[in-house]
Amino acid sequence: YPIYKFEFINIHPEENSKFLTFQASSDTGSSYGVTATTSFFRAQQTEAGSDATLAYDTSMDFAQSTSFLYIGRPILNDNDASLSGSLRIFNPSSTTFVKHFMYRVIVMGSFVQDAYGAGYFNTTSAIDEIQFKMSSGNIDAGVIKLYGIS
Repeated sequence: YPIYKFEFINIHPEENSKFLTFQASSDTGSSYGVTATTSFFRAQQTEAGSDATLAYDTSMDFAQSTSFLYIGRPILNDNDASLSGSLRIFNPSSTTFVKHFMYRVIVMGSFVQDAYGAGYFNTTSAIDEIQFKMSSGNIDAGVIKLYGIS
């Protein structure tokens, strides 16, 4: 498929204030660390209705990094906190172009955040594996679905 779409439904971390992260492999999962560059911005407001902001957040950017990449902001492990949204990766099997991706997620914790991120995997090799994990600890609950779009 030329587009992979991942849907995240109520992802909840085992540990408090952890990021959902992802990274790609071009060697059938032997290693994850494809060089990537990203950018990030968010709109947010507290549960009490204060501190409403719209901001570009440089602390969430990666520049030619092989690290696992953040999706959204840290998720609290409060019972009602979770992350939901989607990630799209474009033309992952191409051996000509780099692989663009973009996500939009809602993170509910002490803030409700509408987070947007975009970037690219800087490889012309086919991406054949994607891994999702928390920045520390495990995913405690939630569903990740994959759709191929032609």
